[in-house]
Amino acid sequence: MADICIRPASLEDAAAVLAVYTPYVEQTAITFEWDPPSLAEFRGRMERILETHPFLAAEREGELLGYAYTGPFVGRAAYSWSAETTIYLRMDCRKLGVGGRLYRALEEVSRARGIRNLYACIGDPEEEDEYLTRNSQRFHEHMGYGLVGRFDRCGYKFGRWYHMIWMEKLIGPHEDRPSPVIPFRELPPEALRAAGITL
Repeated sequence: MADICIRPASLEDAAAVLAVYTPYVEQTAITFEWDPPSLAEFRGRMERILETHPFLAAEREGELLGYAYTGPFVGRAAYSWSAETTIYLRMDCRKLGVGGRLYRALEEVSRARGIRNLYACIGDPEEEDEYLTRNSQRFHEHMGYGLVGRFDRCGYKFGRWYHMIWMEKLIGPHEDRPSPVIPFRELPPEALRAAGITL
């Protein structure tokens, strides 16, 4: 899929991004959210992320195919060098290599910012069903993440209990005195281009 470009998302993408996300809320347990957020609420979420973290969009011929972003991990100062990842692809664009492209770019810009640890929070079924499989876990394993924890039956959706797992990838050295993490918007253009991001 060489014609796909990875670019920074903006608030103008909110409606298209929400359109990608909504089927996951309504039809899957991939997200534990029960009801789709309104456009105003979703735009607010994007705005908060964009203040400091990368929010990337995969696009082909002007069509949004998926998105990925990082956000604060836990939210305390000592966790500043860690980030939580999120990725959603349009339902008809899964297993086409789009997710790998997004995640590789996200990882590179995270490394350029000074992030050392990436974490993914993933729904985990007792047994795979029509709402949740282990595809996300397998994708993260393929991307180099390892399982570091599981919370039993902590999510209830569609009349079923689901587990939640955490996966981790270390992407940078852990020095005694790490430099402060750089906000995404302050990264130089050359760092974004080096990550495969189109400006």
